Amino acid sequence: MSKKKLTIEDIFEDDDLGILESKSNRPAIKSEDQRLIESFEEINAFIDSNGKEPEQGGGITEMRLQLRLQGFRASDHKKIVLKPYDKHNLLFKKETPKSVKDIFNDDELDILNPDIEAESIFEFKYTPRKVEREESDFVAQRKPLTDQEYEPYKRLFKKVHKEIKSGKRILREFRNTDKNLKEKHFYILDGILCYLEFANIELVEEKNMGGKRLRKDGRTRTVFDNGTYSNMLYRSLGKLLTINGRVVSETDEAAEKELIANTTTIEPEDIESGWIYVLRSKSRNPKIASIENLHKIGFSTVDVKRRIINAANEPTYLNADVEIVATFKCLNLNTQKFENLIHRFFRDVQLQIDILGEGNERVSPREWFVVPYPIIERVIDLFISGEIVNHQYDRKDQAIIERR
Repeated sequence: MSKKKLTIEDIFEDDDLGILESKSNRPAIKSEDQRLIESFEEINAFIDSNGKEPEQGGGITEMRLQLRLQGFRASDHKKIVLKPYDKHNLLFKKETPKSVKDIFNDDELDILNPDIEAESIFEFKYTPRKVEREESDFVAQRKPLTDQEYEPYKRLFKKVHKEIKSGKRILREFRNTDKNLKEKHFYILDGILCYLEFANIELVEEKNMGGKRLRKDGRTRTVFDNGTYSNMLYRSLGKLLTINGRVVSETDEAAEKELIANTTTIEPEDIESGWIYVLRSKSRNPKIASIENLHKIGFSTVDVKRRIINAANEPTYLNADVEIVATFKCLNLNTQKFENLIHRFFRDVQLQIDILGEGNERVSPREWFVVPYPIIERVIDLFISGEIVNHQYDRKDQAIIERR
């Protein structure tokens, strides 16, 4: 019996072990769109697990996803690429403005900006000239650092992430470029931690409806946690942070120094209000002297040393001399709001005591609280930043926690 002559097709069909299959050893290279899709799928996975969009205040990971989502929503190109993967309808829904501030923040064409001069309707400006387009590209471009260049920043970013997670640093709203944007400070832009290393600031003359004015501007060197850096303009960086960014506070140890330094740079529109003070009683009354961590938290429009001269004869100071623990000079402080917030925040540890005045009238001082000084210092920091409304004091654990 003669053997059947095999054809090429027979050989390939009889390849049970797959020996003849062509396999490429080249690793798959992800395109920019693929990385974008994978980044968006992390947000989808978060919503699948938690049943809600990522929000501020839910931890650093959730906050980064929330800021990343804002960045996707702000980019028409990214929305088009991600539309097939938008199973939760995140990118194309239009949010209704909730306040006048929201309306101004959504003014993409600067129609509501009073600083823009009225221009002729015949001036064609919305298609930029080539030079303007190149300038814009330069501003937005980020360049990669080498591993060796990035190494010192990598250690710095790792330390700051740890301090944010532990609560030593907090995230604040970015409101004003001139006041909030400083060299050697950290920020979060589009969910990425960044460090403003230096800024070549100069005063630039600008025109507005009121005439001419001088504003700070200049090139910066801003390093990002993803191993890139940018030389964008100072005001461009400030605008981006205002739209989708946060200020990373200093640590507890540096907070007081920063607060004191800020009092030396007073703007023309700022009003000096006075001093927040923290006092400790020198009372010899055993019932008072035996109370640990007893502090008076108050506000004075005059120098605190002058304010406490007659403390031994005033019921509000428990009819005893006091020691100044700390003072904080303040600008534009609403004293009524400050006292109400402090009293409400520490109401569970407020000292309940009655003191007899000069005419034997009974006085109930309400500015004394049984709380450790480091806690008071952090609360004052939260008050100044406006974050105090999101926190409460846990008397049992002597800790500041997020409001439930």
